[in-house]
Amino acid sequence: MKVLVVGANGKIGHQVVTMLEESNTHSVRAFVRKEEQAEELKQKGIEAHLGNLEGSVSDLGEAVKGVDAVVFSAGSGGSTGADKTLLIDLDGAVKVIEAAQNVGVDRFILVSAFGANNRESWIGNEDMAPYYVAKHYADKALEQSNLDYTIVRPGGLLDEPAKDKIKVAENLEVSESDEGTVPREDVAKVIVASLDNEKTYRKAFDLVSGEQAIEEALNQL
Repeated sequence: MKVLVVGANGKIGHQVVTMLEESNTHSVRAFVRKEEQAEELKQKGIEAHLGNLEGSVSDLGEAVKGVDAVVFSAGSGGSTGADKTLLIDLDGAVKVIEAAQNVGVDRFILVSAFGANNRESWIGNEDMAPYYVAKHYADKALEQSNLDYTIVRPGGLLDEPAKDKIKVAENLEVSESDEGTVPREDVAKVIVASLDNEKTYRKAFDLVSGEQAIEEALNQL
C-alpha cells in the first residue's frame, strides 16, 4: 500500500514516515510545506511532495494521486492562533478528504484528539476550545464521507519510547489514577497497524497506553 502522510514533518507524522519507509509491505509519500523539509527527505530516498494545506482542493489532489491511502496527522501547532487552527486542523483536513474522494483514494486515517467527540469535555477550557472544535468537525466530515476511514483520538502525547501496549475503545473513561497518556511512537505504530486492518475501518476510537498488544487491541474494535 502506498501511503501519503500529510504532516510528515510533525512528531507523529515523521515517525509514521520512517515506519512506512522501513516496511516490507508499504511505501510512503511525505507531504511537507517547506522546500528544505522536502530536500532532507529526498536525500534519505523518501518521496516528498511540497504543498500547502491552505491551497485549493485541486492542488491537494495532485498530492493524493497515485496513492492507496492517506494519513492526516498535520496540525497548526501550539504557537499559532485559533485562525490557523481552523485553517489547518479543520479546513486543511476537510480539503484533503475531498481531494481523496475526487481522485478515488478510499483509505483515510485521521489523527484527532482525545475528547474531540465529546463537547462537554471542552467546557471551561477556552484556550483549547478552538482546537477541539476543529478536530470535532474534521472528524464529522470524514465520518460523513464515503471513505474507509479510521479516526484515532490519542490521549496526552508523550515523547517517550513506545510501550507497545495500548487501550482503545469508542469512548474510553480515564480514571483519576489513569494518566490517559500515550507515547507518540505508539500512536504512529497504531496508525501503521491500522492501514490494512479492516477491524479499524469506519471506526473512531480513543487511544491511551494500556495492557494489550497493539494488534490484539485493534482486532477487538
